[in-house]
Amino acid sequence: MARYTGPKVRVSRRLGTNIFENEKGRKALERRPFPPGQHGRTRRRNAGSEYLAQLQEKQKAKYIYGVLERQFRRTYEEANRLQGPTGENLLRLLEQRLDNVAFRAGWASTRPQARQFVSHGLIQVNGKRVNIPSYRVRKGDVVSLSPKAQAMIVVQHNLDTLDRRVVGWLETGDGGKQVTVRELPQREHIDVPVRESLIVELYSK
Repeated sequence: MARYTGPKVRVSRRLGTNIFENEKGRKALERRPFPPGQHGRTRRRNAGSEYLAQLQEKQKAKYIYGVLERQFRRTYEEANRLQGPTGENLLRLLEQRLDNVAFRAGWASTRPQARQFVSHGLIQVNGKRVNIPSYRVRKGDVVSLSPKAQAMIVVQHNLDTLDRRVVGWLETGDGGKQVTVRELPQREHIDVPVRESLIVELYSK
């Protein structure tokens, strides 16, 4: 299973956003809200360049959803073939990932943790175990915690303590241990700090 395993706080500081949504990243950005490295405090020569802005938005989307370059490129090409704005299509396809649904449901505190839950077989789709984080849910799918996951302390802790509202395209049920895909996500449902138009500009060159 390909995934990013490098320094997470460094990436968050480089992009100016708590990419991995963890407490360590939040505190690091509060203490040192500038890029890492010897010259992080000084203004970079190309800080205002158009290409840098486009590249950073792509990097944000990649790291937030836990997708490596080749898979991200394939997702973009698929989004480009669909009807409608390519940037919105891209975010919609990324939102439909099973690990993202597990995160949106409030079962995991971060997307990396949700990815781990899926890969360990703790998530079911329409009653069947699915252990592929990139599995794409469809309208009408019922995503639920496995019996083993429902008994896990960390999952119950997340359900009890995370103050995260379930997004509009999902409908919760069974005491929060199940979500149904009511509709495909729309742009207003996607709250990630990404300007998708810049990603389209980058790939359109």
